[in-house]
Amino acid sequence: LAAQGEPGRTEMGREAFTERVWSWKQQYGSAITSQMRRLGASCDWSRERFTLDEGLSDAVYEAFLRLHNDDLIYRDSYMVNWSVSLQTAVSDLEVEYAEENGSMYTFRYPVDDDTTKHVEVATTRPETIFGDTAVAVNPNDERYSHLVGKEAVIPLNGRRIPIIADEYVDMEFGTGVVKITPGHDINDYEVGRRNKLPIVNIYNNDATLNANCGNDKFVGMERFDARKAVWKELETLDLAIERKDHVSRIPRSQRGGDVIEPIVSEQWFVRAAPLAEPALAAVTETKETEIIPERYNKIYEGWLTEIKDWCISRQLWWGHRIPVYYV
Repeated sequence: LAAQGEPGRTEMGREAFTERVWSWKQQYGSAITSQMRRLGASCDWSRERFTLDEGLSDAVYEAFLRLHNDDLIYRDSYMVNWSVSLQTAVSDLEVEYAEENGSMYTFRYPVDDDTTKHVEVATTRPETIFGDTAVAVNPNDERYSHLVGKEAVIPLNGRRIPIIADEYVDMEFGTGVVKITPGHDINDYEVGRRNKLPIVNIYNNDATLNANCGNDKFVGMERFDARKAVWKELETLDLAIERKDHVSRIPRSQRGGDVIEPIVSEQWFVRAAPLAEPALAAVTETKETEIIPERYNKIYEGWLTEIKDWCISRQLWWGHRIPVYYV
């Protein structure tokens, strides 16, 4: 729709948008299977089904109910991958990573309102400073042990945050001091949970800054524009130290192509670990399943031992709806 200059789904409304998608499906839905038939794929085409066929919808509801009754499906607030262009959460499998050129920004974080005291932190996303709820150092780093328990001050809104000690911090990387943004970074989220830090979400769903950033100058600003504006402000305050070229591993939406924004959001999840256990045991213990070639065993084991709960809810108007209703 965007490519054709037509209104988006919110402008069209759910009913009109759904009709448009069904129309597209009728016109193009069989293109892939038609190509497969022409190539001679020997499938039993009499058993072909479409995702939204009535029988499949019943199966989705039944599976959801069983998993929910077994406490394998739950609703909770957790960090998810937010696709800004699609306006929905997406699963880890729908995120593609690639190394891209960017910048590393190093700046001074004031300590205890004393202009003569500061710590230096480096980040690739200075705009997330508004969501910081701590500054962290390694508990074994003697350079900063005297600062643990004191407070740092976010220079662009004056909010005070604690300086904490956590094993997550690598003493050898950068300055050995990191900003902790539990609302917008998965590693920081885990640090925040361990240290009972508050979560500050600084973004609207369209990745513009919201009022939580605490500075009216930046409210409503798009995230990448905010990155430039924040750095310029830090330069003005004489807190900027260095900006240098840096290659980062950037997550992008497989479907939308936009940079994924990690946010904490209330969604529906499947507990993956209990479901992975029998699949893992079938290969590593009972040997009911054999992987050929054998060298892929380690990859398989890595997938299932490091598996995270699966976000299954989407903020879309096309597809199976979560069969939960509130009265």
